[in-house]
Amino acid sequence: MNIHFIAIGGSAMHNLAIALHKKGYQITGSDDTIFEPSKSRLDKHGLLPLTFGWYPEKITSNLDAIILGMHAKPNNPELLKAQEMGMKIYSYPEFLYEQSKDKTRVVIGGSHGKTTITSMILHVLNYHDINVDYMVGAQLEGFDTMVHLTKENEFIVLEGDEYLSSPIDRRPKFHLYQPNIALLSGIAWDHINVFPTFENYTEQFSIFTDSLTPGGIMVYNEEDIEVKKVVENSEHTIKKYPYHTPKYTIENGITLLDTPEGDMPLEIFGKHNLQNLAGAKWICQHMGVGEEEFYEAIESFKGASKRLEKIAENKISVIFKDFAHSPSKVAATTAAVKNQYNNRTVLACLELHTYSSLNAEFLKEYEGALNKADKAVVFYSPKAVAIKQLEEVSEEQIKNALKREDLIIYTNPNDFKQFLFSQNLENSAVLLMSSGNYGGLDFEEVKKLIS
Repeated sequence: MNIHFIAIGGSAMHNLAIALHKKGYQITGSDDTIFEPSKSRLDKHGLLPLTFGWYPEKITSNLDAIILGMHAKPNNPELLKAQEMGMKIYSYPEFLYEQSKDKTRVVIGGSHGKTTITSMILHVLNYHDINVDYMVGAQLEGFDTMVHLTKENEFIVLEGDEYLSSPIDRRPKFHLYQPNIALLSGIAWDHINVFPTFENYTEQFSIFTDSLTPGGIMVYNEEDIEVKKVVENSEHTIKKYPYHTPKYTIENGITLLDTPEGDMPLEIFGKHNLQNLAGAKWICQHMGVGEEEFYEAIESFKGASKRLEKIAENKISVIFKDFAHSPSKVAATTAAVKNQYNNRTVLACLELHTYSSLNAEFLKEYEGALNKADKAVVFYSPKAVAIKQLEEVSEEQIKNALKREDLIIYTNPNDFKQFLFSQNLENSAVLLMSSGNYGGLDFEEVKKLIS
């Protein structure tokens, strides 16, 4: 097949392009800008466009299909040409379904935890040499790409994102997969630019639950009130398997999981991660991995990239980088670090970077999110607010929203960096939470703070 990618440089898109290239497809692509690591990865496989920009002349009758990325606009010149020619245009998830409609589809959904749970499942399967197709939203240790597609593998494991499928397909991605086996980890309002009310957002998870194949399996977090409501109220003919936080203890900064074989030390920590582990165990068991085999493998799981990722540590201090940006993720991650290092000073730094987090109305959702930290800092860029064409937010609004009088706020990247590098980090745990990079913070430099 000859396939052309419009906006090939996206995190998901470039991984799919490489996976299809490895499968033997002829791949071309365009984008107006491509950043690292996408650029180097595409270049390595000979898929990097020679020049950046949109070229309608690339859309020819020789193409079998177009895959359209979210980065493209509805008036993209290549998209308009493809529509004019009546070509088949797929969104990313739509094409993944086409590639997997004869396989057993395992889809991991939820507002939070889905990347970690998908990563746990793949780690366990990889440990036991069980080959599956997959798509996951983070780079994993032991895996070359974030997407892997074959003709022969029986299962495909998909991270099920609730965001839109493409600029011309406004359905949430996870509505398109029609899973045989699925998991819901949690529901906490997000993506307010697309789902303006909590009810509208929650409805997407009900649609997902009802999209399972009849007789399919739904594994769900019964400790999450909204998830429990959505799954248990569904009248769809599916099997329902609830999970909850397993028993664990913490000794000398190590989390010990209570198993039938005794206490087992884990590389990961935090109640939310223990919940993720319980969900992953159920999914692996439905895929044929026994409980003992699961525990043997999960002991060595270190976490997904940027998910409570330990970037530096010495005997008395530790620094973590985390993708947390939504209120529920920020609260869970901050609490996990304080719980794990309760005899240390926890410095929690949060960058408000996404459309939702910079919205003046949505800010109140962050109330109490940083309360477990001993010191709390928020960084945001007024430029980012302007670029997103949002109503200006003030430092006072942020303080009032988080309900923390001693909250420190920075809007200048250099001032934030100066603050961070001036801290005495003896006997500390530092948590850097963002889906951005604090206006250009060099994390290699940050590592040296405690080296």
